[in-house]
Amino acid sequence: MTILQSVRWPFAAAGLLFCLSLTMVPATSIAASPDSLTQRLDPLFAILSGRETQFSVSVEGQIPIDGKTQSIQLQLTRYNDQSFDLTAHHPEYAVSIRRRPDATALALPKHGVVYIGRGEVDADDHLVPKAIVSRLVGSGCKIAPYLAVVSNSDAKSTLSLLSNFIEIKQTDNSWTIGDDVRIDPIDNDLTALRITAGENQAMIRVEEPAEMLSVDAWPEMRAETIDRKQLELHLARGGRRAMEVLLPSRELTSPAEHPQNVDHGQLRYVDGQRLVVLSGTPEQIGRAHGQLLRDESQRCIDSVLYAFGTVQTVLTGRWFRDDLEKAYVRLKPHIPADHLTETRALAQSLGQDPEVLEALNVFPELFHCSGFALFDSATTDGKLYHGRVLDYMTTIGLQDCATTFVVSVDGKIPFANVGYAAFTGSVSGMNNQSISLGEMGGKGEGQWDGAPMATLMRRALEECSTLQQVEKLWTDSPRTCEYYYVFADGKTNEAVGVAATPESIEFIRPGEGHPLLGEGIADSLLLSAGGRLDTLRSRVQQNHGQFDAEKSMWLMSRPVAMSSNLHNVLFVPADGIFYVANADHKHPAAERPYVRFNLNELLTPAAANQPSTVAAP
Repeated sequence: MTILQSVRWPFAAAGLLFCLSLTMVPATSIAASPDSLTQRLDPLFAILSGRETQFSVSVEGQIPIDGKTQSIQLQLTRYNDQSFDLTAHHPEYAVSIRRRPDATALALPKHGVVYIGRGEVDADDHLVPKAIVSRLVGSGCKIAPYLAVVSNSDAKSTLSLLSNFIEIKQTDNSWTIGDDVRIDPIDNDLTALRITAGENQAMIRVEEPAEMLSVDAWPEMRAETIDRKQLELHLARGGRRAMEVLLPSRELTSPAEHPQNVDHGQLRYVDGQRLVVLSGTPEQIGRAHGQLLRDESQRCIDSVLYAFGTVQTVLTGRWFRDDLEKAYVRLKPHIPADHLTETRALAQSLGQDPEVLEALNVFPELFHCSGFALFDSATTDGKLYHGRVLDYMTTIGLQDCATTFVVSVDGKIPFANVGYAAFTGSVSGMNNQSISLGEMGGKGEGQWDGAPMATLMRRALEECSTLQQVEKLWTDSPRTCEYYYVFADGKTNEAVGVAATPESIEFIRPGEGHPLLGEGIADSLLLSAGGRLDTLRSRVQQNHGQFDAEKSMWLMSRPVAMSSNLHNVLFVPADGIFYVANADHKHPAAERPYVRFNLNELLTPAAANQPSTVAAP
């Protein structure tokens, strides 16, 4: 089960409460019935509109996750404008949030720990119950436009309005919506409903709140003190971002394009993809980055630090931000000063604390992927084609932040970096010296006494003009964790696979066999794992000598790319050409169009030629 999928259900259940008001039967057709849906929904509308200030709502559901139906339970109890309890239970984990006027607790029963914060909260991002819906559901969530209707209406008037758009039938005491949704009363209780939608089923019940317990009443659990402002900010921003990812609005699925120029930077849109061109000193580049990608950077921060961070805390029992900051302390001595300068300038441009951007930029220490290089006898024209598959957590919404950067730092080699807003390192890139790089994560998380992987990748792009220089950089640098890489040089048609840990480094040449990769294939270098590696090998063997750009993009299609496929890149470094496909909210990158970029043209300010779209193979 993927990390965010395993804890999506509390947000989905909360969203279900809101969505009830959007998919109901017309009030005019049921008003005469004593068991009308209007009566059934009145308690929920009283809650959603804020008319009811004390209540308890419980949701019990059966939801298929990764092909397996799983049970979930969620209960929200509000006591007053300052206090509430939220509990969530799943076979694999449990979480409780208890908020009182002067303190907030996050309890993780399966780990035996509760984090308690006291004092002030952030002015904008907090968990005060009053008007919390407007803070947890932003414009990036598709149900946001309906909240104003719900908050200023009751069930009868809302259903009457919706009757102009929705056709729903009543059969006895049940209601059906289209072919998939059914609403049933439970035991003639006006405060309880069962909702079935396809394989999803949920029972919703409204009750009187139980006795309010003290924020410190957690028997047999270890209490740890935490900054309350940070605790509520993480939960509020993480919850809001999770709602956007679960129920994205057109603002995210069909974002508006707003090209702009600032000093030392330009934002363009190429067939729906963001392209940012940056040049100047590290400080100038960082400032322009923030000016051009303010909203996208905030969503990246919210996805990584707050949504994913909250999930990781629930799963591990450790406060994620602490883990990340401890890692950064160990990694920082190995990060070049000019990279730190750029990151701090970016933070200042975004109005963020530098520590936020510093923590964000060591996050790729968790990535996992695939890659290949084909050339000479393996390709139709003898050119080197370097493919890079990034399989990583589309479930946290990083696709909303996807950006291709072309960066020219004063005194360094210009390069293209296929990445994400607010991220200054690299996981996929090519420079104008025909050097291309991609990585694949392994094991060893926590081995952080070295240069971050994404820092080494960027250093290679802006410092190295030959494959030998790249190899030397990796050999001479202190390294972190376990990573695998494919490095290529289009000038010489050379490529190398790298297996690197903090203690050792191994270079794998094209055509060489390896215990982890199988027998060698002539003029080919393939890195992946499991069934994906088997498919990759089979495809190359069956089509050896036939690979061009189009067929190389096909090589990265499913199942070589996973369902979590965030981006794919095909580099043709000899020509300075690269193709990028990014995931959207419904499709992995492998099922999306590729956009063609010419790095050499993009480095020429007066270049008139624009990249073009290539259909997904």
